[in-house]
Amino acid sequence: MQPGMLATIQDLGRFGLQKFGVIVGGAMDSNSLRIANLLVGNSEGEGALEVTLFGTSLLFESDELIAITGGNLQPTVDGKEVPMWQPLFIRKGSVLKFKAAISGSRAYVSFSGGIQVPEVMGSKSTYIRAGIGGFQGRKLQKNDVFECNTRTESGEDLFNQLQKKTSYLSWSVHYTPFVTFKKTQTIRIIRGSEYERFDEECLKKFFSTPYTISTHSDRMGYRFEGEDVQLKEPFELLSEGVTFGTIQVPSNGQPIILMADCQTTGGYPKIGQVISADLPSLAQMQANDQVFFKEVTLEEAQWALIHQEKEMTNLAFGLSIKRLHQL
Repeated sequence: MQPGMLATIQDLGRFGLQKFGVIVGGAMDSNSLRIANLLVGNSEGEGALEVTLFGTSLLFESDELIAITGGNLQPTVDGKEVPMWQPLFIRKGSVLKFKAAISGSRAYVSFSGGIQVPEVMGSKSTYIRAGIGGFQGRKLQKNDVFECNTRTESGEDLFNQLQKKTSYLSWSVHYTPFVTFKKTQTIRIIRGSEYERFDEECLKKFFSTPYTISTHSDRMGYRFEGEDVQLKEPFELLSEGVTFGTIQVPSNGQPIILMADCQTTGGYPKIGQVISADLPSLAQMQANDQVFFKEVTLEEAQWALIHQEKEMTNLAFGLSIKRLHQL
């Protein structure tokens, strides 16, 4: 194992514990994680490897069935480019390497059966700041070794089919309904609880000018640089619940979007909330990429998520049919 810039084990996160101050965490791009798991016969929420930007490499000490999804970090096996968004049979002794991101910022590697690490509070997700979950509660380091669980029945069937093939599959998942990797994106938001307290001219600029993702961004939050967004007048705000996608505006007027590892409460005014359907695409953006914000209604946000979930259900069904009729 060579960790590269950052590699951690993530699943869909820890739910139901925010009232105790425990964050949800989990994959930044949950849709790519779910698809990676579906491709190898796992449940959608199984733990997988989240690889960030560049430099990660893995040596396989046994034959494995994997899938690589998310951003294109130029994955190779033994120096040869390998396809993404489809199941892959990897032979013992092979080395999987990620060069550098040419689209997106995070790739997901699922292993059929899942990675063998204990669940902490119901999740395998790594929360580095608290030192819990994943592999010993930390990011992966050089020479770390982890094992995989026994493959599921469908995973074993896939493994046996691909083991006999001499070339990669001719198909891959069409990912555009679930995530995009553009460097300039329009991100949809609904109004936050303090929206009406912001200056009207500032709000016009907020929705009409681009905001650049700062280099001071991580899994906890994306900081933005752009037109100042100021309140009509100062006011005291008690800390209250926040979540993945909450847009806070501190006193310097530069928005911050809270990401997967965000805290459970925050005391800055909330101008908006990124809709759930757009969070995976936002999570794939890098520093210096640009975002335009677009306001939508709560109903539109709900319909966007319903549509995306229907697409995910259809994908899961389609993959199960493919397995039944041989790849």
